[in-house]
Amino acid sequence: MRLRSTVAAALGALALIVAVPSSADAASGDFSYTYSGLNGSPQVAFLIDPPSRVCITLPEVADPGSSSPAHSPRNNTDATAVVFTGVDCEGDFFLLRPNGGHASSRLKLRSVAFG
Repeated sequence: MRLRSTVAAALGALALIVAVPSSADAASGDFSYTYSGLNGSPQVAFLIDPPSRVCITLPEVADPGSSSPAHSPRNNTDATAVVFTGVDCEGDFFLLRPNGGHASSRLKLRSVAFG
């Protein structure tokens, strides 16, 4: 039952992204997140003008077996960002509003989609 409701919620979030009108095929602006580098030090990465309605698995944290999830996302694009705990936009998700939506280091993510 829990899996069914999780899948339904994720599909609902993706439907929201697809339903939001967009004037282009990319979100304008940048999306940043923090991840642990090879030596354990925090590194900040950016997605500049990311494509809309496409799942993006963050390359630095794409392998759950060898990396910790990213955290501290900041959405400075003009589109809503839906961040997911798993790769390929799977797992729990959280919406970040456009133009400054952000979360703390407690929010872990491995993929994102923009609406």
